[in-house]
Amino acid sequence: MVCQRCIHVVEKILSNQNIDFNKVELGKIQLQSALSDERRKLLMEKLLAEGLELLNSKEMKIVNGIKSFLLSYLAKPELAYNNNISELLSKHMAKEYSYLSKLFSQVEGRTIENYLIQLRLEHVKELLSYNEKSISEIAYELGFSSSAHLSNQFKKHTGLTPSMFRNSINMKRIELDKL
Repeated sequence: MVCQRCIHVVEKILSNQNIDFNKVELGKIQLQSALSDERRKLLMEKLLAEGLELLNSKEMKIVNGIKSFLLSYLAKPELAYNNNISELLSKHMAKEYSYLSKLFSQVEGRTIENYLIQLRLEHVKELLSYNEKSISEIAYELGFSSSAHLSNQFKKHTGLTPSMFRNSINMKRIELDKL
């Protein structure tokens, strides 16, 4: 999973830089002590070299928290698709959903709902590439109301039907942390 890989990369960078930390979670590092400006700059350089960044602004931290929550939300299909995402997100972030939605749209240039759809469709692509489940099974597993709903969403956003994607030689997926 992309998120676990990111955590591992951050832990490795911290260890290689002899930076003591207690815990690394998606979007969070709990350091044992504050970093000097010089060590912070070096850490930022090492993270950027791996395609990661150190978030500094309050707004970016909130947006990253939203993304992290949505990734973990989708990783638990037994819980995810039967709940109201706006309520869950608002509760998790301890902020009004309208504020979170507006902030996310301003920073990302897309809505939370659009981001969630993109995440779900990338998950669909992943499952299609394994070629182990039918489109109906994938639709059910990911909480689409039907295989027709999944197919319509998939075609609307990718230009291909799920069957066409599955049969294509160049199945193009976007890494979840790049969305």
